[in-house]
Amino acid sequence: MNAVTDLGLYRHLDEMVPWDDRLQVLEVIGVTEEAPEVKTFTFRSDAQTWFRYKPGQFVTLELPIGNEPLMRTYTLSSSPSRPFSIAVTVKAQAGSIGTRWMFDHLKTGMRIKAYGPAGDFSVHEHPAGKYLFISAGSGVTPMMSMLRWLNDCAPWTDVSFVNCARRPEEIIFRKELELLGSRMPGLSLGFLIEERSSRESWSGHIGRIDAVRLPLMAPDFREREVFCCGPEPFMRAVREMLAASGFDMAQYHQESFGAPPAEAVPAPLGELDIEIPADALPVCFSLSDVAGDCLPGQTVLQTARASGVRIPAACEFGLCGTCKVKKLSGKVEMSHNGGILDDEIDEGFILACCSKPLSPLEIEA
Repeated sequence: MNAVTDLGLYRHLDEMVPWDDRLQVLEVIGVTEEAPEVKTFTFRSDAQTWFRYKPGQFVTLELPIGNEPLMRTYTLSSSPSRPFSIAVTVKAQAGSIGTRWMFDHLKTGMRIKAYGPAGDFSVHEHPAGKYLFISAGSGVTPMMSMLRWLNDCAPWTDVSFVNCARRPEEIIFRKELELLGSRMPGLSLGFLIEERSSRESWSGHIGRIDAVRLPLMAPDFREREVFCCGPEPFMRAVREMLAASGFDMAQYHQESFGAPPAEAVPAPLGELDIEIPADALPVCFSLSDVAGDCLPGQTVLQTARASGVRIPAACEFGLCGTCKVKKLSGKVEMSHNGGILDDEIDEGFILACCSKPLSPLEIEA
């Protein structure tokens, strides 16, 4: 890996172009332990480009595990106000495959493919005069990205930051949060743990977040724009609590990633002893030099899999943008959830997971 003193490593931002996930990969430049079973992986572009994204967005990493790479989506914990690198902070859950591989194998100097950034869970999408960030566990990562951006760009912003953890030592970014609390005049911190620990003393709130504890940490929560991230049971409890309190749920936003749908990969139609329906539409995958037939109701991604063509995909509901491919000809019906930009659509790109052919297609894949 190049040393920082190497000639040409440093360039001014106006001499660089934004990172392009179709052309460049990420190089690991740092691995930091944040809490038990929690690490931050910091990356730079391998082509000296800068990162343009909104605080709170996520990327999808392509992890080289087994015969087929594993796609895993992680929220960025870094801030776009510091555009020369990006970082993800991940917690290794019991039985996790991708995160455990990262812990065991992803070292400084290694390179991996990534897709994104994507997502609309950001203060940039929902600006307000006062914010309430509620998180649990590694759900703190998008909140940290947004808070770091606010600290750099608007440190006077009124933010109530509530974070829940099992034990004191499991509060991710605790020291940095306390430092920011001393520097940002509008920031109030509220930590809530479930149980005491023999490793660290604790004099703060104990228990689980509820209609009694939330007003103690954020008395004016009904006046704030709420961002929530954490395990689904946690977010469900927060939603129900806010709704029961009369909170305007139009001011509530949450971040979650659904698991890819369980879907049997169909065999190539040519290998099946069935007659292709007359209304099937031909799809040509130009880079793979493969021609397939899309059955009624199928997506481009399903057709690619049935034809033996690999298109990377993670969320598979139009959110992460991993399956972005270029449509060279033809028409599709695309119903996405924010994983593709309007200018990318104008350039001919589609998301394979949520695009259904309306005519014969030629796809660059």
